[in-house]
Amino acid sequence: MASTTMPKNKQKALFAALAGSGMDDLNVMFLSFALSSIITDLGITGTQGGFISTITNLGMLLGGLVFGVLADRRGNLKLFKWSIIIFSLATAALFFADSFFWVCLLRFIAGIGAGGEYGIAISIIAKVSPPEKLGVMSSWNGVAGQIGSIAAALLAGAMIPLFGWRALFLFGLIPILLVIWLHASLDGEFELMASTEEINKEKPSLKELFKTKELTRTTLSLMFMTTVQIAGYFGLMNWLPSILQQQIGLTVTGSSLWMVVTIAGMCAGMLTFGRLLDKFGPRNIFAVFLLISAASVFLFVYANSQLTLLFGGAFVGFFVNGMFPGYGAIVSQLYPARIHSIANNAVLNVGRAIGGFSSLVIGFLMDNYSLVIVMGFLSVLYLASFTIMLTIPGLKPEAYKLIATKPVKA
Repeated sequence: MASTTMPKNKQKALFAALAGSGMDDLNVMFLSFALSSIITDLGITGTQGGFISTITNLGMLLGGLVFGVLADRRGNLKLFKWSIIIFSLATAALFFADSFFWVCLLRFIAGIGAGGEYGIAISIIAKVSPPEKLGVMSSWNGVAGQIGSIAAALLAGAMIPLFGWRALFLFGLIPILLVIWLHASLDGEFELMASTEEINKEKPSLKELFKTKELTRTTLSLMFMTTVQIAGYFGLMNWLPSILQQQIGLTVTGSSLWMVVTIAGMCAGMLTFGRLLDKFGPRNIFAVFLLISAASVFLFVYANSQLTLLFGGAFVGFFVNGMFPGYGAIVSQLYPARIHSIANNAVLNVGRAIGGFSSLVIGFLMDNYSLVIVMGFLSVLYLASFTIMLTIPGLKPEAYKLIATKPVKA
């Protein structure tokens, strides 16, 4: 993936960013697979179980904002290491959690580290990658996250039945090995950040995302788009398997196969989206993926056999989550390099915090309406995202082409 002409230090930084994103998702997804066991073991309610996920997202929002600012002021790699250390230790400490309070506290702390990692990793990728390949490199970052999710599922399947949910979280220490390697293998003076002169002139801060009317509109528009992105993902992965089991009679084994096929479709979609973004620009490619997502999630209601469910899952996953890495690529182009970590973390984690509530909305719609209404709701969200996307000035072909040809300064 890395260019043979890329300096070795930059190649190592790129590898670390991709590996860190995979391990981030590994740690975050442990909760999804262990939650039912935690609820049973600690004797908590389903509502309390849902709150554990919510508090994790709030931790990610806080971590994203704090770490984004610190990374742009003090160095990407330094804060990248600390973000990994925080979510690793907090995740492993869940082995000792014996109450709802301690689970929530540790998940909040883990969320702080995980939320900080994303934007820093994207910032590192943007600073070491050629601008014309940023879409492809961002797509590999998204695929790394999906690999982490698959690894979490495999570890959960192997560990929880034999040793219980606590043992699973000890694997949260694995990312510490990446920090040790990164600390030992990169030159001590190697860092990726804006120049000291630039930083001292005006400290990078969140207010820069709203510095002008155009930037404010861009920032709010991208936050809306990532909210839709996260809402669609949670709707697809958290609810559809159980919906298929209840309403269509799909077995647990069948729903597991459906999830594997859907994740494979997502990975293929990410790699395809990244290449198309680099070649045709974001506005055209986002338009295609958003419109097809709007149509496909609604048409998925009419899948009524094992074959159509599997094909539909891969197809929907390809378009619905194929867009995800594109946000990191366009944010890194639309904002100055000096605030890349701030912009990426703020845009994604605001979307993650708000979009995470989609599970509650979908649950309400399922309780009171039909599957058609649920999927219609998601379709409308994608159409709204498409409309908002068209209003972002920097995504117009001529404007984005001009931005993308400018080299990103490390």
